[in-house]
Amino acid sequence: MAVVNVTADAEEFTCNAYLLTGDHPALVDAGTMPGVVDVIKDHVDDLETVVLTHQHADHIGELDAIADAFDPEVYAYTDHPRRDHGLTDGETITLDGEEFEAVHTPGHAADHVSLVGDRALFSGDVVVYNDGAFDDGSFGRTDMAGQSRERLIESLETVLERLPETVESMYAGHGDSFHADEESVRAVIERALSRAERREPKY
Repeated sequence: MAVVNVTADAEEFTCNAYLLTGDHPALVDAGTMPGVVDVIKDHVDDLETVVLTHQHADHIGELDAIADAFDPEVYAYTDHPRRDHGLTDGETITLDGEEFEAVHTPGHAADHVSLVGDRALFSGDVVVYNDGAFDDGSFGRTDMAGQSRERLIESLETVLERLPETVESMYAGHGDSFHADEESVRAVIERALSRAERREPKY
């Protein structure tokens, strides 16, 4: 599975938007980077599927432009004017020929889902590898209205319960992707969980 972060060169705040570039191209999150449609077109001629991990502004800002350009099937947990399919917890979705389980992971956002496959995890903002708070296992912020540290902790535990040992890569909504070498994806998530459980402010 080839994955490209099509917002990697953004000069404004955005999430990471991940393009799966195989025979059935798919995008996880849309980001807010102007011109992202052109970047996608640099890699693929068509886009079949878009999945939203959640609908915070930095994850959906360019969704209309992407949907207008490619007319993909759009999946999201909660309603959106461009949504074609609602996601439910435990549902299996196929992205570029590979199956992923949609895992409802609220806390950072009530509608947050993570996508758990046999080899990769698209974790959105529930868990990230590095950010301004921690460098090797962090978690989504929970200090704004509608967010909950307790629910996020439960979500991290759920991801660990459903994570196959074969997962080697974690593609998070912010920061760098993580690819297992001496340390596993599971170890990174366990460290993020431990930090979240301290109940200390993240920033």
